[in-house]
Amino acid sequence: MSASRRSGATDELGPDEPGASGEPGGSDLLAALLDGMDAALCAFDSAGVVTHWNREAERILGWSAKDAVGRHGFAGWAVRTADAEEVQARLLSAMRAPGRQVHEFALLTKDGGRVLVRTQSAAVRGADGEPAGVYCAFSEVHAQIDLERSIALSEALFEDAEWGVVLVDADLRPAVVNAHASRAFGIGRASALGRPLGELLAQGVEELEAALTHVLAEGAPPAPAEVWVTLRSPAEGEQRRCWRNAFLPLASPLAEEPVPLGVGWLFTDVTEAKRGEQEAALLRFRTKQLHRAARAAAECEDPLEAATVHLDYALAGFADHALIDRLADAPRTPDAAGAVRLVRLAATPAGAPGPSVLTGAAGLPVRYEPGHPALSCVERTGCVRAEAGSVPPELAREWALRRQWPGDAVHALCAVLRSRGRTLGVVTFLRGAARTPFERSDASYAEDVALRIAAALDLAGATRER
Repeated sequence: MSASRRSGATDELGPDEPGASGEPGGSDLLAALLDGMDAALCAFDSAGVVTHWNREAERILGWSAKDAVGRHGFAGWAVRTADAEEVQARLLSAMRAPGRQVHEFALLTKDGGRVLVRTQSAAVRGADGEPAGVYCAFSEVHAQIDLERSIALSEALFEDAEWGVVLVDADLRPAVVNAHASRAFGIGRASALGRPLGELLAQGVEELEAALTHVLAEGAPPAPAEVWVTLRSPAEGEQRRCWRNAFLPLASPLAEEPVPLGVGWLFTDVTEAKRGEQEAALLRFRTKQLHRAARAAAECEDPLEAATVHLDYALAGFADHALIDRLADAPRTPDAAGAVRLVRLAATPAGAPGPSVLTGAAGLPVRYEPGHPALSCVERTGCVRAEAGSVPPELAREWALRRQWPGDAVHALCAVLRSRGRTLGVVTFLRGAARTPFERSDASYAEDVALRIAAALDLAGATRER
């Protein structure tokens, strides 16, 4: 059987003669093209006789080109007799209609089964421009629906998805960015394409690039990964966000072996939820610390020792150093006037971590300069925060030593000690450069600790009076 016969090409397509250079003839080339198509294809002449039938049509229906070519329509073999007239009319109507026509109907397989197919048919015109026949490309409906679903899913992800979707090429540069991702980056969709991630993110780039490289080499990770990033937003400046990320390797379905096309990166912003989890965990920890401190302080015979116990428990995960300064004079009422003098009562060791020690036996006032945060705390009867700011380490050390604090302190939080309507002193918490500045939630915790320390100091004073 000739090549033209195997592919369903009749002799009217041209002689099967190779050229002088050994190139294939027109029928051989047409046969190769038809058999290499991924879609099933058949063609009819103007009388409705089958002229072409490729291998994909044979795979779907089981009828070979030898069985199909030369038959008049599908009646009696590929379509039930009752449906043949309607199917034939719908297919041949494409000769008189502009463009393509799409139909769905059931065809019969060679073994007697039925296959629902979707067809696209269009007219084939001769040299004079008149209709000479019809070609019909068809595929199983479920395969077509799967393709359409895939395309629809891709379009939905890149237009309406509430997740950020980015296609990253093998060079780890965005190739496609959806609307949500462009809003997250703070720049336009076109502006993000082809740019290194380092130009979009100030922090978190190394973690993301390592994840993308891993996916290209090893495949998708078993679970989403959370990464903290800092965005370079021209409009709002740098913003720290937490993204939950999923990664999918992309490979070409047309290659014999998987060829990496890049990575599909999906992410969503979980910053608020993550911060809520962190705040809840921190609150649980601090509540447990206060409970443990209260139980330990209840076993102390000396109220001053109980005050240092509360201080030591409060330091865990909260600050690097802590100081307790009591008023040198009688307890101060809100309407009391005159200069404030404070005496160092207890402090954590300045050199190495350790329990707080009582240091106020001599009763000498601390040499605080006017405007010192501890003095301001007493005058305001409220919390006061202070920072060294963004200065060189030597200037930060000078700032701390001038305030009678350890040299590595750069963040300070002073909380007033009050009991029975009177001010008894100040507790100061200090953090080094490795920690973040004190926030409002930290001030609330410091006030809780200060209440317990003040109660212990008040008890100590009442015990001495007796």
